[in-house]
Amino acid sequence: MYKMLIVMFFASVLLSCTQKEENKSYPFYIGTYTDGESQGIYHTILHQDGSFDSLQLAAKSSNPSFLSFAHGKKVLVAVNELDINGVGMVESYQINKNKLILMDSVSSGGAHPCHININADGDIAVANYTGGNVGLTRVAKDGQLSSLLDVAQHSGQSLTERQTKPHAHSAWFTSEGQELIAVDLGVDQLIFYRVENDQLVRTDSLCVEAGAGPRHLAFHPTQSILYSVNELNSTISVISKEDQNKWELVNSISTLPDDFKGKSFCADIHISPDGRFLYASNRGHNSLVVYRIDDSGKKVLPIAYELVKGEWPRNFSLTSDGEFLIVANQHSNNLVSFKRDKSTGLLSYLNEVKADKPVCILFE
Repeated sequence: MYKMLIVMFFASVLLSCTQKEENKSYPFYIGTYTDGESQGIYHTILHQDGSFDSLQLAAKSSNPSFLSFAHGKKVLVAVNELDINGVGMVESYQINKNKLILMDSVSSGGAHPCHININADGDIAVANYTGGNVGLTRVAKDGQLSSLLDVAQHSGQSLTERQTKPHAHSAWFTSEGQELIAVDLGVDQLIFYRVENDQLVRTDSLCVEAGAGPRHLAFHPTQSILYSVNELNSTISVISKEDQNKWELVNSISTLPDDFKGKSFCADIHISPDGRFLYASNRGHNSLVVYRIDDSGKKVLPIAYELVKGEWPRNFSLTSDGEFLIVANQHSNNLVSFKRDKSTGLLSYLNEVKADKPVCILFE
């Protein structure tokens, strides 16, 4: 009888865990462009079958194109990708269930801010695309923003018609939190800064292939390696921290199949939580390329091209457990869910939902 009770107990625990896994859902926010039907930042939930709840407006905002959390996901920060007398804005929100309460708004330091990243101290780096610079501000735990602390202006140009001046496209704090990497499409460079006394102190730079147009980064979870997705020549650059603790370009690989002849432009890049697979989006080919990464982290091999069931995949995101992936198709106004095979890295289409001009997906 005692043994039977033990068996029944463990069986009930196993059933409970299974049921919880089956009922697991993934809430997330959506940043958008608001020159159509969208009114700002939206919220919805992805379910295990790939279906979505109906989208709910979380906050009205103008062109909240990129979103990020701060202070343990108690605060949400968004950019307003605008040009108002030469600058855009940064907005902060307190999170109240699925609603966002506007707390503060400050200048981004340049026109058309298109990306933000926030470290554990609440320092905010803002990439201003048209301004060609990176702004630094800070958010407190109550959601209040500091005034603009510093602006680091880029200079130079490169090969193409979109590279006659700097275009900062993203900015990323490293895991240590005080080193910042700015990615500038206009000058084909990664520019390195250190945050010191509320200032951005430039420490180094790295050139990628001329005409590449670097846009976003993905960081390997265990190796000192990062991957730059290059918008203009549709490549991935593998970059490793080598001798003397300097970042060096290792190699580059195409994001497109060999037989593709049309125009296409990369947008986003993400790596699986285990560091074994890399994904990048192709706008034009309208696909996600799937790469397998070798143990060194330096070799990436394309293994599949998954069509995204829409047009112009601007942003995509993996759930934190790596089970699912959602693509934001900007021109076809839809979000598409995929199931991800953790062992092979391959994607299987599940479902979609209408969303007007989605630009950024931020899982809670």
